[in-house]
Amino acid sequence: MVDDLKQWQAQRRAELNSSDSWLGVCGLFWLAAGLNSVGSDAGAQVRLPDGPARLGDLLWADGGLVWQPVDGESRILETDALGQPSVVDYESWQFFVIDRDGQLAVRLRDRNWAKAGEPAGLSYFDFDPDWQIDADWLPLSPPLRMEVPSAGGDLKTVEVAHRAVFEVAGQAVTLLPMSVGADGVLFVFRDRTSGKETYGAGRFLKAGPAVGGKIRLDFNFSYNPPCAFTPFATCPLPPPENRLPFPVPAGEKRWPDGKT
Repeated sequence: MVDDLKQWQAQRRAELNSSDSWLGVCGLFWLAAGLNSVGSDAGAQVRLPDGPARLGDLLWADGGLVWQPVDGESRILETDALGQPSVVDYESWQFFVIDRDGQLAVRLRDRNWAKAGEPAGLSYFDFDPDWQIDADWLPLSPPLRMEVPSAGGDLKTVEVAHRAVFEVAGQAVTLLPMSVGADGVLFVFRDRTSGKETYGAGRFLKAGPAVGGKIRLDFNFSYNPPCAFTPFATCPLPPPENRLPFPVPAGEKRWPDGKT
């Protein structure tokens, strides 16, 4: 298990230092229905830091999205709603479109961000087997509908059909999942380390699928959300039920160059 944890931590560090890192994200621009200009002009809906005043237009109409470059052929773009979005490259700039409950936004990335110097690395608490917890995976009947706020201030409705229930030092604890899929379950939580040793808004924890009414919560693998590294992410915040009244000294610590 310790070797698996070290491998996972190395992958996290590699992702943070890659050209596609969240540290390279430098803009988030919400689109309006119709034509949205892209370029360095001050009036562009999607404003590039440099380059031509008008690189092209994004046409959002009739349920579709089309990229219309000034030089080149138009093409249909896919958002991230169904997986990997279509990508548009121009020199060191790259952008793609995200879909957040029917609202579209362009996320802009500088692929040369790392040339400014290597950022501080990630740090972790020491492995602690006490934070490997086999929780009960209990159904909620009827399912709970939560209005989950994001770091960007919008709300997303999440339907929760199960909860993870366990004990810490004799205290009963419940965690509600943010999403459940075939590949596992995502939790978002805060604890008494948040804003001190760990990122203030909370951390993510990905668990494998529940088996036989049990789910393994290994807090040694808890990690910072994207909004710990850039203000241009749209991370969900933990619901009140997931604000733990004790410290969880396991997993990823606060990124030294980031926000608290």
